[in-house]
Amino acid sequence: MEAVPAKNKAQGRLLVSTQLDAKDELEEKLERCVGVVHSMTNGLSEREANDALTACACKGQQQHEEVCLGLFALLLTEPAQAQRCYRDLTLVNRDGMNVVLVKINQILMEKFLKLQDVPRKQLVWLVRELVKSGVMAADGVVMTLLKQIAGGDVSTKNLWLAESVLDILLEQKEWLLKSGMLIAMSVYTYLRLIVDHGAPNLLPLRQKEVDFCIGMLREKFLECVIIGRDLVRLLQNVARIPEMDLLWRDLLHNPQVLSPQFTGVLQLLTARTSRKFLACRLTPDMETKLLFMTSRVRFGQQKRYQDWFQRQYLSMAESQSLRCDLIRYICGVVHPSNEVLSSDILPRWAIIGWLLTTCTSNVAASNAKLALFYDWLFFNPDKDSIMNIEPAILVMHHSMKPHPAITATLLDFMCRIIPHFFPPLEVQVRQGVFNSLTFIMEKRVLAHLAPLFDNPKLDRELRSMLRERFPEFCSAPSPPMEVKMEEMASMEMENMMDKEEGCYDNTEAAFSDDEEEVNSKGKKREFRFHPIREAVVEEPADITPWLDQLEDTMKDKVVQLQKSSDTETQCEVMQDIVDLILEEDFDTEQMSALASCLAEIFKEHFRGDVLPEDITDESLEESVCKAVCLVFRNLVTMQEDNSGFAVLLEMLAELYQKQPKIGYHLLYYLKASKAANGKMMLYESFAQATALGDLHTCLMMDMKACQEDDVRLLCYLTPSIYSEFPDETLRSGELLNMIVAVIDSTQLQELMCHVMMGNLVMFRKDSVLNILIQSLDWETFEQYSTWQLFLAHSIPLETIIPILQHLKYKEHPEALSCLLLQLRREKPSEEMVKMVLSRPCHSEDQFTTSLLRHWASKHDDALAEHIKAQLIKNNNQPRKRQSLRSSSSKLAQLTLEQILEHLDNLRLSLNNTKNSFFSQTPILQALQHVQASCDEGHKMRFSDLFALAEEYEDSQAKPVKSRRKAAATSPRSRKGAAPPSNNNEEESASSSASEEEDSKPKAPKRKRKCSSAVASDSD
Repeated sequence: MEAVPAKNKAQGRLLVSTQLDAKDELEEKLERCVGVVHSMTNGLSEREANDALTACACKGQQQHEEVCLGLFALLLTEPAQAQRCYRDLTLVNRDGMNVVLVKINQILMEKFLKLQDVPRKQLVWLVRELVKSGVMAADGVVMTLLKQIAGGDVSTKNLWLAESVLDILLEQKEWLLKSGMLIAMSVYTYLRLIVDHGAPNLLPLRQKEVDFCIGMLREKFLECVIIGRDLVRLLQNVARIPEMDLLWRDLLHNPQVLSPQFTGVLQLLTARTSRKFLACRLTPDMETKLLFMTSRVRFGQQKRYQDWFQRQYLSMAESQSLRCDLIRYICGVVHPSNEVLSSDILPRWAIIGWLLTTCTSNVAASNAKLALFYDWLFFNPDKDSIMNIEPAILVMHHSMKPHPAITATLLDFMCRIIPHFFPPLEVQVRQGVFNSLTFIMEKRVLAHLAPLFDNPKLDRELRSMLRERFPEFCSAPSPPMEVKMEEMASMEMENMMDKEEGCYDNTEAAFSDDEEEVNSKGKKREFRFHPIREAVVEEPADITPWLDQLEDTMKDKVVQLQKSSDTETQCEVMQDIVDLILEEDFDTEQMSALASCLAEIFKEHFRGDVLPEDITDESLEESVCKAVCLVFRNLVTMQEDNSGFAVLLEMLAELYQKQPKIGYHLLYYLKASKAANGKMMLYESFAQATALGDLHTCLMMDMKACQEDDVRLLCYLTPSIYSEFPDETLRSGELLNMIVAVIDSTQLQELMCHVMMGNLVMFRKDSVLNILIQSLDWETFEQYSTWQLFLAHSIPLETIIPILQHLKYKEHPEALSCLLLQLRREKPSEEMVKMVLSRPCHSEDQFTTSLLRHWASKHDDALAEHIKAQLIKNNNQPRKRQSLRSSSSKLAQLTLEQILEHLDNLRLSLNNTKNSFFSQTPILQALQHVQASCDEGHKMRFSDLFALAEEYEDSQAKPVKSRRKAAATSPRSRKGAAPPSNNNEEESASSSASEEEDSKPKAPKRKRKCSSAVASDSD
């Protein structure tokens, strides 16, 4: 495998990349331009350099572009030279900065997420300078920058961007007021962001946003009116903020204050919101992924894409608010053509239904439903589009059978919103909803509404409310009428949904019957959660819809492939098809149709098991000698610089769109085939050629598909995937969770053997702690499996010992039990003892006490020294500072009180045993040290513990004869003592300590001494 050059690849200064990423074309171009500028200016004074750059830029368009982009790239990567580069750029450019503006927009739309920190900050600085200089079209760049501020995201980078752009708008207010569209776009953006910035630490930023929005709305209200009805929706969300409340009241009751031309809130609500505003609240990356799902993903195969989207954008608590933006975008911007509507592409209603099911709070759910129905409330058939209201009715219609609760809650919301949205406009809202339902029937989105409104699955109260609100639509259906193409497509979707028993995520699953616990062979059945496998009806592949799009020669070969039955003939025909693809005159426009034909022909292959039952070299080689593997084989034998390599990759990418299982089949071929030995990195080229364009995303989706289809194959691929793609697999627990979620105990043991033999590395030091912390939310068996796999590695326990601060005894028993068993085998280090002692004390949590007791019997000297060090260290810290520190940190901080509590628990645990841990000099000295400076409360609370120190102090103060006797119980004398005398001494020490607790003849003196010390300390 030729991976050595990749390891030595230099990291660019503009974009974040890994060793596996191909060099970015834009970054390469900018680096070349920087080289051109350096070659012209090296060794010259500033004046000479400027003259040289100007002279070069005047030679022609290409030279002008190279100089401008070279200065632009230097400005992004060299902050120290930014001012000079910008000055030179303004002097040299001859096109009003057009070349630079185009590249800024390209970076913002395509590369912004990959920018390194320095170029990101410099890019915002450059935009600020362009605005200051009044460069034409700078407002367009600012709008693109606003689009990069993600909703539902309170990460540091996103907050910095939001505040930086707001500062530009505030600093350059006069410039801003010249652009009506930018005013409206910025007000729409920051009104939306205010909702996300309610945390106490974000209040200063929120206040700036509130002041900016109020200022713009009061000064330039007519410019903001162009937003349309969604301006009211956003203002309604922030109306509880006191300053916003005043504006909200003026909007409702005193509209003339805002503008003499403004007639009232109804003027806004009847105006449809422009697509520009709905689209501006999705980042380019979100928009690309959403458009991909609604134009390329087939219905029934959407789960992997939805899972990816949810992990990327919807997994945080703050992201609840983003669902409204997504729903408004789907309703108002994503309007598929009739061709797409009549195909098997994932429909909009399915995505919206999935988004509704991911809402985890009542507020988020209510806002999401309002976003879905918002265009219904004041719908006007002459101004509004059917596409804006179609998703809501189809979500209700298609959810009735598999998810009646969703239909019921949406119908209930539709009924209740009429009187409650804004009581003075109840008549208009009722008319808007009535217009929507009428238009839906006119356009034949649904032939009849009675089956929806008067369905037996709805409760009686809801059906009664629907009949009361909409009597016109609750009558029995009329005789059958002509059905349009959209309805046929809707019926096809419903049939497909009936087969799959799930319309949003396709995750319905089945359990085996209780009485079938033992199978026919007498072995215990495996009870595991498996997806339902579609009942396969053997039908011949129908490729008729795509054949006419193929050229005659290709069509003949595809038909021949379809009719072939034996594997050898199929392979020969498939090779002929590959040869046709590689011909120079091959028309790539037929690629999609060809991929559809192949996906249909090979569908039986993708349904079956891939991995042989008995794994041998012969069986593996036989398993990859299938016709579908011919494309893989040809790719493996080609060089990457061969022109046919790119064409075959494109073919494979098209096939991937039609049949996503092709991804893990490629991985299997690259591992199992001898011809592909050492060529696993070919998968990276495939991933980059797909529409996903990202190795990590593609790999995780393919492994997820493999996990759902074939667990044996997943385990077979695991060692290769981890070894060949370490940066994609070891940096997070995503793949690990997929594996441990489905493996059984036998497969776990096999993986552990692979680890111990050096064939598999699933953890590395720099990321293992984070992965183990992630695993705390997994199921019990998944956690135990994860810890078993971790322990099979030779990673020092000190690497993960900080996880103790995250573990709670009731919530994380799996991790605690695994750690307990592993720590008992270790000799305690100072860091281990510190982390163990830092656990909060609780009567039911025996972790710390049991571990300390074990160490006290096996490693008493080392434990005593470490505890002494912690006692003295924490005792010397000022109490107030220590308290502040512990309260400000989310993780547990070690305090003196905690140590004493744990020691007291250990003392009680060791009572009536032969263990003499508390007679060791280091422990007694440390307790004596603490007692001398602690307050009365601690002395009373831990009096039994300090009694040991008092006895030690007494023994030090007695005459020589007594001291010798006391010394018999010291650690030094114990080492040479016989066991019986050691037991007697321990009982003697114990009894003397209890007698002293009862009588304490010398206590008054010591108390006076200690109290004076405490008093002077407090003074």
